[in-house]
Amino acid sequence: MKKQVKNNVSWVGYIDWELDSFHGDDYSIINGSSQNAYLIEEEKTVLIDTVWAPHRFEFVENLKREIDLKKIDCIIANHGEVDHSGALPALLEEIPGTPIYCTANAVKSLEGQYGKRNWNFREVKTGDTLDIGNGKQLVFVEMRMLHWPDSMATYMTGDNILFSNDAFGQHFAVGEMFNDKANKCLLMKEAMKYYANILNPFSPLVAKKINEIVGLDLPIEIIAPSHGAIWRENPLQIVEKYAQWADAYQEDQITVCYDTMWEGTARLAHEIADEIAKQSPETVVRVFNVAKTDKNEVMTEVFKSKAIIVGSPTVGNDILSSVAGWLAFLKSLKFKNKKAGAFGCYGWSGESVGILKEKLSEAGFVVVDDEVKSLWNPEEGDFAKVPALVASVLS
Repeated sequence: MKKQVKNNVSWVGYIDWELDSFHGDDYSIINGSSQNAYLIEEEKTVLIDTVWAPHRFEFVENLKREIDLKKIDCIIANHGEVDHSGALPALLEEIPGTPIYCTANAVKSLEGQYGKRNWNFREVKTGDTLDIGNGKQLVFVEMRMLHWPDSMATYMTGDNILFSNDAFGQHFAVGEMFNDKANKCLLMKEAMKYYANILNPFSPLVAKKINEIVGLDLPIEIIAPSHGAIWRENPLQIVEKYAQWADAYQEDQITVCYDTMWEGTARLAHEIADEIAKQSPETVVRVFNVAKTDKNEVMTEVFKSKAIIVGSPTVGNDILSSVAGWLAFLKSLKFKNKKAGAFGCYGWSGESVGILKEKLSEAGFVVVDDEVKSLWNPEEGDFAKVPALVASVLS
């Protein structure tokens, strides 16, 4: 069903209420999501993006109910990833030869995914424009590595809408469509989760691109991303948030992350959490068993934290595989300006704490020297080391 965004601009996407994972199973979806596509009906009719392949036939049929497909003058492919381009093959079977405006990298992406089908590509770069009639233009802005090399945004003059693709979005199903109609707490939670788990590795580029967009001096009344709510009430609030998040973001929070075999490491984790509360009552403390807690939710809390303290027992001269996998994901997110400490129990050789420190350092954390390393189950002497570890992380 077509829903009006503003004047002759409509949403024609797909709300995915049942979606529970994304990027394979690498990103958890808790509050649904949407694949936002947009239809502009000025003197020229323009479709901006499509939807994910599983919904391609429904998308095309719904679009047919709204418009004669042959009236579509061109398609804008802001990004080649399949959640945005998945319906293109089915759509272009209906309207072959329709021009597709996209970056040079998007041509490579689309042909790489769908094969060379002789689609009518029109390559664009930052500053290129397309006249759509009634005194309005589309202005293209490359958004390389936000979060693919082919990404771009499209700005519509006159109505002052920025179609921002993956930037400023959220995996959040909002039937009411707009940010002022959405649950604001969930909206910002999902926006931060999206940034922390997908865009944070590209933070230096985010900051640079925000400055570039601001430098274009374009009035922005609506930001229409490819997932989640459309920002129409104070749309620049999400741009301001991105500027904060891109600047090695942290709050007064410490997150304790661990897994345990026979509860000894768990006891240390809880003792560390209690000690943080004693030494710094204003600091928010979060504790997670990484084997039992959604990793994307945990990483959002790590993103907010000024420090983390990570624990694992020693097993097979190494750390638990659950913690090892979690640390690999942590490294990929490239957090900056955060401290870290390590702890764990052992029965024989006791390598886990040293391995944790090494892995945390490789992930870009400033690792403190103090540690808690307990032979078998922690006893009074082991708990006595906790205050020094906490003090080092807090300092």
